[in-house]
Amino acid sequence: MRIAMISEHASPLAALGGVDAGGQNKHVAELAAALAGQGHSLRVYTRRDSPDLPDVVPFGHGVDVVHVPAGPAEVLPKDELLPFMGAFAEWMARDWQRGWRPDVAHAHFWMSGLATVTARRACDVPVVLTYHALGVVKRRHQGAADTSPAHRIAYERELGRAVDRVIVQCEDERAELLNLGVPRTRMTLLPSGVNTEVFSPEGPAAPRERGRARILTVARLVERKGIEDLIRALPRVPGADLVVAGGPPAGRLAVDPYAQKLRRLAAELKVSDRVRLLGAVPAQEMPAWYRSSDVVAATPWYEPFGLSPLEAMACGVPVVASAVGGLTDTVVDGVTGDLVPPRDPRALGTALRQLLGDDMRRVAYGAAAVDRAAYAYAWPRVAARLTGVYESVAVSEAAVA
Repeated sequence: MRIAMISEHASPLAALGGVDAGGQNKHVAELAAALAGQGHSLRVYTRRDSPDLPDVVPFGHGVDVVHVPAGPAEVLPKDELLPFMGAFAEWMARDWQRGWRPDVAHAHFWMSGLATVTARRACDVPVVLTYHALGVVKRRHQGAADTSPAHRIAYERELGRAVDRVIVQCEDERAELLNLGVPRTRMTLLPSGVNTEVFSPEGPAAPRERGRARILTVARLVERKGIEDLIRALPRVPGADLVVAGGPPAGRLAVDPYAQKLRRLAAELKVSDRVRLLGAVPAQEMPAWYRSSDVVAATPWYEPFGLSPLEAMACGVPVVASAVGGLTDTVVDGVTGDLVPPRDPRALGTALRQLLGDDMRRVAYGAAAVDRAAYAYAWPRVAARLTGVYESVAVSEAAVA
């Protein structure tokens, strides 16, 4: 099949760790590669955010990344991109009309959905949508700090009725969309995937201090990821170090306001010697960091899916996670890890201390985690199931035509 992927702010070419560069970028990159590996041809459309970018960048066999001129060719926060989605749609529709008409278009994020639904008016292309995050959830947790465009929730509601299929990544997301009025018949539950060839128990591990336990968390340096809760939990976990992977490059941590806040908090709690901020870590180094850890902690306030717990599981590392969103699907409580209430440092510290003190339980969790990652989340399995969705909406579109 010819598959168009639309990811207006999250380019698969972007370096991870920035405020708007994280799980969606990785999801789009790895999903595109997995689909290409099954013989499909893909174009990933993303907004041009630099005048120096080529029009088209080959991204492995069978995948091209297309930079769409929509708005100024500079980096902008994703919440400022809505006014440019009309131009994005017009340019993409012309590209399809010039000869690369896809069999299906898969939009990632609601603004991509708007652009894709607009473009299909000229080409009658079936549209699949993955939200990745919902405005109603963000508003609930961030309140006045939410910088989303004013009508985001209304757009998301209408998109759920306008597209041919919505890919929901967890049961929590399905429930939220049902409350918005999106028909259950429009939804297919299909989680994100993990590269089990890259993330596996076999391979090198990052160096660590002998005789000390290691807790690893992988997150952008923003408040909603719950890193402060982890630091507050650390006094309850004696003899353990906390390593934080994510954020700006290591050389910029000293001037990053949130990194400074985390370091001040660690100093106040007298755990500075046990907290290490790595900054952005190259993707190829992450498996070694996972393997070096006794436990991975994922403690966001909310999380549509969460890729780092899945990568940890594939590496055979148990996960302690907030019982929110997609994490309640990914982490099987008492089997592959432990779930704790969000924003509760006391419960988090207790769970970490108990797990680190029980070698047999950690080993059992790790073995179960590897099996779950391989059989439920390996990218070839996810891509094959998604291909079935694409084929079904393409057939339905052809029947209507």
